[in-house]
Amino acid sequence: MPGNEKRGFAAMDAEKRRAISRKGGESVPAEKRSFSQDRELAAQAGKKGGQSSGGNRK
Repeated sequence: MPGNEKRGFAAMDAEKRRAISRKGGESVPAEKRSFSQDRELAAQAGKKGGQSSGGNRK
């Protein structure tokens, strides 16, 4: 069973991966990227995510 062959994204050269990844960031208009506009909103979301992940269990 061959398991060491690179497939998909891993098989592409670095420049091609960067180009594809860049398209994902460009697909959302700047005014809809709320976390880049509002640091407080991003901080609240991070705290909420940390609480629900169970990472702070005591």
